[in-house]
Amino acid sequence: MNLVKKWNQISLVKQIIVGLIIGIILAITLPSIAKPFVILGSLFVGALKAIAPILVLFLVMSAIAQHKSGQKTNMKSIIVLYLLGTFLAGLTAVIVSFIFPVSLKLATGNAELTAPGGVVDVLKTLLLNIVDNPVKAIYNANYIGILSWAILLGVALKNAPATTKTMISNVSDAVSKIVTWVIKFAPFGIMGLVIESITANGLESLLGYGKLLAVLIGCMIFVALVVNPIIVYVCIRQNPYPLVLTCIKESGITAFFTRSSAANIPVNMKLCDKLGLDKDTYSVSIPLGATINMAGAAVTISVLTLAAVHTLNIQVDIPTAIILSVLSAVCACGASGVAGGSLLLIPLACSLFGIPNDVAMTVVGVGFIVGVLQDSCETALNSSTDVLFTASAEMRKNRLEGNEMNVQKVS
Repeated sequence: MNLVKKWNQISLVKQIIVGLIIGIILAITLPSIAKPFVILGSLFVGALKAIAPILVLFLVMSAIAQHKSGQKTNMKSIIVLYLLGTFLAGLTAVIVSFIFPVSLKLATGNAELTAPGGVVDVLKTLLLNIVDNPVKAIYNANYIGILSWAILLGVALKNAPATTKTMISNVSDAVSKIVTWVIKFAPFGIMGLVIESITANGLESLLGYGKLLAVLIGCMIFVALVVNPIIVYVCIRQNPYPLVLTCIKESGITAFFTRSSAANIPVNMKLCDKLGLDKDTYSVSIPLGATINMAGAAVTISVLTLAAVHTLNIQVDIPTAIILSVLSAVCACGASGVAGGSLLLIPLACSLFGIPNDVAMTVVGVGFIVGVLQDSCETALNSSTDVLFTASAEMRKNRLEGNEMNVQKVS
């Protein structure tokens, strides 16, 4: 019991680091003994994915049902930040790809994969997801559908009796409590995920794609540590790095290993609560961000598309490059919040340069090869930015209203 008490006194981030180190050591030195622990990772991610749709439904529904007329939220500012951040991430990737062009060895064998035929198909899918059956939406973790039904139910319940609203709020609190229990097992889950990644894939398969990985991950790091801080500074007019590093540390680390923005929603909700943000706002902005705030996906789409362009010796002018930045941002917003969700949207961007779908799908195959690291970094950037921009919008509101918030308190 004393050991358990001491363990609980350690911060979650430190616990995760311990689990990470143990997982690496076991996977490298004792892979046969370590393999049974892979189930811990599957259980952890499975539990997060199972509870996240229910959490989003009740949090959003409760927040809207109890929202008082005249009470202001920051959703407009947050959506603008989401779209701006995604576009700038795509633009950054395009510029870096021109400076450090990458060529690929395109293999075949991915014909069985199917990708959307165009931007219209992506938008059509998004619209159909909005009107999806609510039970089916929860079952399939269709967060656009869940959000739409939660918003409609919340609006419909605005005039409901206080007892009904209290019941919904109590259910929302109960689901949130279950989430905190699940998150307590994050160190063990991440240990299992690390063991699975190393024992199943190793690092040897990544050596032939070193330059591609360097450009991909380098762009994501640049966006996380340069582009995003500039955006945050414009909003809060304070040193942005305490907030940026806090979001990376407490949201990005878990997202790196779960490789799912959707599964990381409960983690982000908990961080927003810790930062003291408005629950009426973040209960909507966090699940929405897991769907449309995809800076990492924009980087992946831009870099891999331009790698195919360089490989095929296709000439690209500046206007076309800018169009690619916009297109990658639009495609990224259509990427699902699950591992590898951005890769099947690469053919959309490739179609801008007249690259055949068969060739584009071989690029998708390359994406899956490097996905061990690429997708982890992409998800860490996507998910941590959800909290970053939600907090930035609230701090901007406080600054404009004269209520200064000391950003140092969040670190």
